[in-house]
Amino acid sequence: MSRRKPTRRDTLKYGGAVAAGLGLAGCSNFVDSSGSEQATGTPGGPYSVTIPPTGEVTFESVPETWVAENASWADMGVALGADKPSAVVLTGEYRTWHYDDIPGLSPSKDGITSLWQDGITKERFYDIDAGVHFIDPNYMTNLIPNWEQADVDDISENVAPLCGNTSFSTYPWHDSYPYFSLYEATEKVAQVFQRTARFDALQTLHDETITGIQDRLPPENDRPEIALLSPGSTEPEQFYPYRLGDRTAYKQWRDLGVSDALAGSDIQSFTSDRGTIDYEPLLDIDPEVLMFYTDEHRTASDFRDTYLAFMREHSTASQLTAVQNGDVYPAGGMYQGPIINLSKTERAATQLFPDEFDRNEELFDRQRVGDIVNGDL
Repeated sequence: MSRRKPTRRDTLKYGGAVAAGLGLAGCSNFVDSSGSEQATGTPGGPYSVTIPPTGEVTFESVPETWVAENASWADMGVALGADKPSAVVLTGEYRTWHYDDIPGLSPSKDGITSLWQDGITKERFYDIDAGVHFIDPNYMTNLIPNWEQADVDDISENVAPLCGNTSFSTYPWHDSYPYFSLYEATEKVAQVFQRTARFDALQTLHDETITGIQDRLPPENDRPEIALLSPGSTEPEQFYPYRLGDRTAYKQWRDLGVSDALAGSDIQSFTSDRGTIDYEPLLDIDPEVLMFYTDEHRTASDFRDTYLAFMREHSTASQLTAVQNGDVYPAGGMYQGPIINLSKTERAATQLFPDEFDRNEELFDRQRVGDIVNGDL
């Protein structure tokens, strides 16, 4: 396949890798007199953002199209008012139903391409021709078959840079550079899209929301231990276990102060060893609450009629305290940006603390989220 040099290459300069831990290189931000958000330097002129492990990337203009590694990065861009990404690695993991009750946001995924189609090819990147890829280059070379550094360099030089940071879980190939918190990553996206005023508003809303929730939580000793699992089917006999950690996938559990029921056991996280467990080790631990990552969105009643109903009839599962008490709940997926995190935190709070939060109570301001997305600050 012949390679062309896109015209974007004339307007985007790609910096090489830099040492881990670098922050934004001299890039404070401001809102100009017209109300548009700009980066340091001549208004409307070049600006640079540093995102480890990639390094510094200099933009001559704001990218108009973009690609996200996963739903976390997709949600970050959407929360800042960007159009939905041209592509994500797996569209099925982008749980846009969280946008259902946000004014002005649509859950539609029309026009979003799944990069993964029995693998990921370089040709797909060329066909999409995005202005920036929020994808960790090490994610591509370590987790995507048949990708090498030369392939990353090809796409970075001839289409647009890969400048994400895989921070939803922990990986050994990530040891040489820092992970981002959810809002650290979102701030990088805001700097790329020059929407830092919206980022500031999102962070303020988040901080106020989480503080309001935490002020109502019961004492730490009265908070439950949860087992976070992905069932192998709707009639599960096997589960993929996940250990609560300090990455973005587990932010809502940390904010709610719940404990990992699998702590102290020899059960490893699926992200570490790709292992599964059955009911016997769960019965030994007997978690207070079971939280399930599931492939699709289900209403509370549909979830109970599917998973909980099966487990109550199962000879072993029915012995679990969580099953007997009906404390088996949907946990959504692993990926979350600012909007999805607010939605998931609200749902988890009402599931785990029914004495403190009514099941139908809204714990974050939907209209305010919609206003921020729309730039009404």
